[in-house]
Amino acid sequence: MGLSIDEQKAVDRFRQTVVEPSMTKLVVVDFWAEWCGPCKALTPVLEKVCAEYADKGVVLAKINVDEEGFIASQFQVRSIPTVYAMFQGQPVADLTPARTESQLKGALDQILSQVPVQPGAEGAPDDAEIDIAQLLAMAEDVLARGEAERAASMFMQIGQMAPDSAEAASGVVRALIVAGQMADAQTAYDTLPIEVQARPEMAQAKLALELAANQVDDGELQALRASAAERPADMEAQMAFAEAAFAVGERDEAADTLLRAIGTDPAWNDGAAKAKLLQMFEAVGLEDPWVATTRRRLSLLLFG
Repeated sequence: MGLSIDEQKAVDRFRQTVVEPSMTKLVVVDFWAEWCGPCKALTPVLEKVCAEYADKGVVLAKINVDEEGFIASQFQVRSIPTVYAMFQGQPVADLTPARTESQLKGALDQILSQVPVQPGAEGAPDDAEIDIAQLLAMAEDVLARGEAERAASMFMQIGQMAPDSAEAASGVVRALIVAGQMADAQTAYDTLPIEVQARPEMAQAKLALELAANQVDDGELQALRASAAERPADMEAQMAFAEAAFAVGERDEAADTLLRAIGTDPAWNDGAAKAKLLQMFEAVGLEDPWVATTRRRLSLLLFG
């Protein structure tokens, strides 16, 4: 597999401490470090709750990122503490936001109601089925929080568990776009079977790809920004900058520009500015906090 001896040893340790126990139990994996203050605050909470839930099949595995950097990199850990719940070798939930005892217990209760953990069992049940819809919702939450690379990894894991899930495939494409990995996003879409590309669940990803295709380099973006600022009544200039800004991830600038255009001339080109903003909403996802906030701004502009 091209791994060095040290990397292979790290994989073996991870397999023994996390993957194998996760075949029958829910393993809470805590990525931490000695120098991390928040980690030290979270450790007692994790240890207490996992001990209380031991009879329900929950175990705690701690991964020191300084000692197991290769494993941390495979999970795309960007900050610590990072906490995952794993079952049957796959991440099934991101527990990082759960910092209090009640939050952690609530998250574990929800997961345990969905995954067939069998405390004391010798092997994983053959007919085990994980609630893919719940896992997709968790990945969408991570993406909505702006953690695009982590969301992409989660969607990929879900895709491995449910190869026919168009929702997971869509999530991979959209997360890679937000992460700025446009070429990878396009490849992820292009390599899907035609019948999957044609499914309704892929419409959002397809639109996101179309909007992201308007990417320009920094110099051209600056030129479009300057042109839009110098000619506020030029709707073509406003649209060109808004499209380019959105394509490179500058959602707020894109929205501000389109909202100004709508306020200046809402009927221009059959309402093109509003139509473009609604396309952006659809590409990002109607449940996204940015969309919710911007939709309220649009409503106030249109209806007072």
